[in-house]
Amino acid sequence: MSPKPRPRATPRNVAIVGGGMAGVACARTLDRAGATVTLFEREASCGGRTASRDTPFGRFDTGAQYFTVRDARFAKALETVPGLCRPWSANAVRVLDPLGRVVEAARPGGTPHWVARPGMDALVQAWAEPLSQSGRTALGLTVTRIEPDPLAPGRWQLRTEAADGAVHVHAGFDAVLLALPAPQARRLLAAVPGAPAASLAQAMSAVSMAPCWTLMLAYPNAAQPGLPHLGPQWNAARSTHHRLAWLARESSKPGRGPVERWTAQANAGWSQEHRSDTPERVGAKLLKAFAEVTGIRATPAHTDWTFWPYARTEQPLGQTHLWDAAAGLGACGDWCIGHRLEDAFVSGLSLALDLA
Repeated sequence: MSPKPRPRATPRNVAIVGGGMAGVACARTLDRAGATVTLFEREASCGGRTASRDTPFGRFDTGAQYFTVRDARFAKALETVPGLCRPWSANAVRVLDPLGRVVEAARPGGTPHWVARPGMDALVQAWAEPLSQSGRTALGLTVTRIEPDPLAPGRWQLRTEAADGAVHVHAGFDAVLLALPAPQARRLLAAVPGAPAASLAQAMSAVSMAPCWTLMLAYPNAAQPGLPHLGPQWNAARSTHHRLAWLARESSKPGRGPVERWTAQANAGWSQEHRSDTPERVGAKLLKAFAEVTGIRATPAHTDWTFWPYARTEQPLGQTHLWDAAAGLGACGDWCIGHRLEDAFVSGLSLALDLA
């Protein structure tokens, strides 16, 4: 049964699904506007694709490697966390041919690259901290279904599942906002009764997102006093190798520690082709490609990998967000307007301002 139509009133009790940049930007804006916000995130902490991973050899940024600051509103928001983010010399990014030879150096005056310390997830987590302190975050819960609230006509309830399999129902929401990759948001909306949900899901159908395999490597022996770092003299590069698209020396980022560490990200086509491979098989292939591009053939002391099924937007929605005021359903994410971290911020902010 579809929820009954209701007047276009400002939602006062809002559920936001997804604790990445878009979800947190949306939540903190609505919270400051006086709404009661509950932010649902399936992981144990907020961050989304800014995720970082701690190891005995130091931290790796497993998803977003850096961010740019082009939007004035994003720049203003960064002023609320002074000192947390620093410029990174990745603005000297090279472009490499398949053999690792530089075919294009950085262009002078390019847009600076920034990173958060001690990991990329620190920025989103800092902005989410006031929500956590006030009990507005529901972490470790996967939203499995959105339903009309049977006890409050015109409102919504969410069904969630915890890591231990426990199922919970959270009710009484005036609005549900999905800050998820478009394919995940579409799957949730597909089970929601009524034309508004179907219309939102249909709008997302044109969005295309690509996967990415990411390899992480550590070489602690290269950090001995007096020894130069391994491999090339650059800290980050885009590659035209048939497997690799991006390489970064993690240890060159501000606040990351001295142990020589590298992150290598596969290109979208190769990641799609090998999305069903075992991590061990993928890791071996990417390690071989890494050696071909960088010339580093030493055996790493630490090898790890992760797979992002929705890593990069290839075809965006073409508008900042989706919002059906009558139904109380909306969606946001970088996929609305691009693939950059600040695109996610702008999308989440724009959705919140549309509600406020």
